[in-house]
Amino acid sequence: MRYRAYLRQRYRTILAYTGEILHIMGWLMLAPLLLLVFYPDEVRYASGFLIAGSSLILVGLLLWQFLMPQEPEGLNVQEGAVIVLLVWIAAVLCGALPFMVNADMSFTHAVFESTSGLTTTGLSLFPVHDEASRLLLFHRSFLQATGGAGFVIIVLSAIAGPSGAGLSVAEGRSDQLAPHVRRSAGIVLRIYISYLVAGAVALRLAGMNWFDALNHAFTAVATGGFSTRVESIGYWDSAWIEFVIIILMLLGALNFLTAYTFFRGKFSAVFRNGELRLATIVLVAASLVLLGLVTLELYSSTEKAVRVAIFESVSAISGTGFSTVTYANWQDVGLIILTALMIIGGGAGSTSGGLKQQRVYILYKSLRWEIQRAFCRVTQSMNPRYGRENARIF
Repeated sequence: MRYRAYLRQRYRTILAYTGEILHIMGWLMLAPLLLLVFYPDEVRYASGFLIAGSSLILVGLLLWQFLMPQEPEGLNVQEGAVIVLLVWIAAVLCGALPFMVNADMSFTHAVFESTSGLTTTGLSLFPVHDEASRLLLFHRSFLQATGGAGFVIIVLSAIAGPSGAGLSVAEGRSDQLAPHVRRSAGIVLRIYISYLVAGAVALRLAGMNWFDALNHAFTAVATGGFSTRVESIGYWDSAWIEFVIIILMLLGALNFLTAYTFFRGKFSAVFRNGELRLATIVLVAASLVLLGLVTLELYSSTEKAVRVAIFESVSAISGTGFSTVTYANWQDVGLIILTALMIIGGGAGSTSGGLKQQRVYILYKSLRWEIQRAFCRVTQSMNPRYGRENARIF
């Protein structure tokens, strides 16, 4: 009986914290309705967002108010994982509602689009065209921005309590920027929002209108790649826009801990970062190979060839998926290089996917160490004195 009472209490706590997160998510689902101030003729698309947002707010409030324990209780990693799972399922389903209600997408297609947005994967079934609803286009981009930041980071920056550690670790955010979980989440969210605001302003100055600038800032920093244009970034064919997008994709693929270290003025620590050095070497090498073997042969202008090689390399390693050209006439070697960059991915603790540069760097260092150790053993077997001296050197 005592064990059953304990389980009931833990279930109540899990559902209560789930409700708290769902309540905040509900308000986020209503964010696209702010665009009605600028596009009042799209009020007919508001119903899907109202249904999704109000449902999450209502369910979240009920769970929060009636199940929340009087004293805040801690969560272990397993309980945090259950909460993260429930939140992601609810977010995917509610994120799909506007597509089903307002875009006549089937349940499967709408759930696919919502999942792709929240996971910042970037694959899309939504029919992007000039007459597409601005609210739905913004909804796609906002899903990626929300998923890139992470629900837990958004929530932890707004709430306090001992639940933070379990939730943070459960969503894969074990690296903390500060001793306090809430403070660490707040720092990450402030850095993320700073990227978004600065990116939107920079893209507007580079030539985009405000709507396109805001959407592409969201999806570039989130490294998701949803675009408001069928041709993606190639629609503008602008070197300045491509430059800004490259910076935003690199920031999105940068470890938040590295960014925080840089903003605190610890430049020497940043430059000693092996992960950052690896990314620089890989990007330079991939861009040069693409330039020499692919783009110089395809594009008559050297400037265009250089722009394409650099942009596509950054887009691939960050996992964003933006493009400025079509790959229909690319050689296989170019596609292989882009695929390899996608597999490597961005920095650990960033919005990017892939294996993560940190793991690749550790693998390289481990392999180098094993080779050096094997060399020392062979040398020592041939000449013990020489082997011991080289062992100390290595």
